[in-house]
Amino acid sequence: MSIRVSRRWILAGLGAAAAVPGLGTGAALSGSPAVSLRPRMRSADFAARARGGAEAVIARFGLPGQVACAVADVASGERLDSVAGASGLPPASVAKIVTSLYALDRLGANHRFITRVIATGPVQNGVLQGDLVLAGGGDPTLDTNALADLAARMKRAGLREVRGRFLVYDGALPYVHSIDESQPEHLGYSPAVSGIALNFNRVHFQWTQGAKGYAVAMDARSDRFRPEVAMARMRVADRRMPVYTYRDQNGIDDWTVAGTALGKGGSRWLPVRKPGLYAGDVFHTLAGAHGITLRKPEVTQRLSGGTELARQTSAPLHEILRMMLKYSNNLTAEMVGMGASAAGGAPPASLSDSAGEMSRWAARSLGMTETRMKDHSGLSDASRMTPQDLVTALVQVRRQGVLKPLLKPFPMRDARGTPIKNHPIRVDAKTGTLNFVSGLGGFLTAPDGTELAFAIFAADLPSRARSKRSPEEVPQGARPWNRKAKQLQQKLIEHWGAVHRG
Repeated sequence: MSIRVSRRWILAGLGAAAAVPGLGTGAALSGSPAVSLRPRMRSADFAARARGGAEAVIARFGLPGQVACAVADVASGERLDSVAGASGLPPASVAKIVTSLYALDRLGANHRFITRVIATGPVQNGVLQGDLVLAGGGDPTLDTNALADLAARMKRAGLREVRGRFLVYDGALPYVHSIDESQPEHLGYSPAVSGIALNFNRVHFQWTQGAKGYAVAMDARSDRFRPEVAMARMRVADRRMPVYTYRDQNGIDDWTVAGTALGKGGSRWLPVRKPGLYAGDVFHTLAGAHGITLRKPEVTQRLSGGTELARQTSAPLHEILRMMLKYSNNLTAEMVGMGASAAGGAPPASLSDSAGEMSRWAARSLGMTETRMKDHSGLSDASRMTPQDLVTALVQVRRQGVLKPLLKPFPMRDARGTPIKNHPIRVDAKTGTLNFVSGLGGFLTAPDGTELAFAIFAADLPSRARSKRSPEEVPQGARPWNRKAKQLQQKLIEHWGAVHRG
């Protein structure tokens, strides 16, 4: 399979190398193998270590469903092992590797997202004779603290009063009700997406049991602020199931929760379905704390010209991606992915269109010709990726030096699940987990320093399809299956680390 690398991709790799601490430009420039490509002599115990290969490891483990994997030598690109390596399976959050590379190529490692406050008319003696616009710029990391800082800067710019409307522009990206519509409505990892986000588009729900029932609160809390919101509300219902219900009630996120599920007290984050109104609601409160009274927020998809009064700038993209890969945040993946698609001009028509554009880019730039993504986060189980595709990409980008510094170490564990200190095999990888779907892809370094690129995908798709009918967040059998899948991944890594060393 040929790998076509554009000049733009090379430049993006150089930019990421320059931006990531500890990664010099030499790593990105090196196109030649680090060692000789001639076949290496195998040690005397190689046959014993290799007996049966990865296929035998998988067979001995007996994980229900399909398992596909591939591994290659990073220095030479040699394919070392593959089991059903051309089979496409859901990659889950391992897909965020491709999203990261896509965003780095299209946007650049030092790209920053900007949220602005714009006045559409003149400001005279602190009074705005026109509309005030909170303009989202696709920043997935905007939180309540940042919005509060934006309100403070607006105050310092001299604004005291607004005579016109208060608008929230969210049209930088297309609106998506839920990242994956098949997910239960109340799951915070599948919120709405648009051109503005706040607190990863999640609202904090807290409840306390008292003598007369439950007291509930919905707010946009941070470590510094706790503004209550008006665009989301919760009612406690006298029932057992379902635990949560949701409906759009005249522009409000209207929730109910089963009282029997609450206990004495607790809290959780719920998804926001109206990101523009959520950000506007909170900014309205924060501006009021500075003495600036705004009208109720109105959401618009058109951005009018005007004078910028204040701006909030995100961290550089490479740092956003590092955090995304560490915490596997789905909203970040969707927003940077759609932002990358929009970099060439107009925003994509939909999330699926943007995912299709990313898939075509991956085929052209990374040789991932069999990958078909339905989103940028891997939350949809309709996405397909082959281990061979991912390994092809991993070998290429490892030579560019653009990915490994963003990946977090993957700990090897003992039989009780405890991380093993000073394990001789080092793994830097991205995990992916859905109910009855598990993936792992990245790099392993053998005890002698040999570096391998690998991908492991496992899925029990019939069980997953049945699990979608369950009212439980984690259906019966999902936890033991996923636990066993992770154990199999480690066995394969240990196998490859022993067999494919110098």
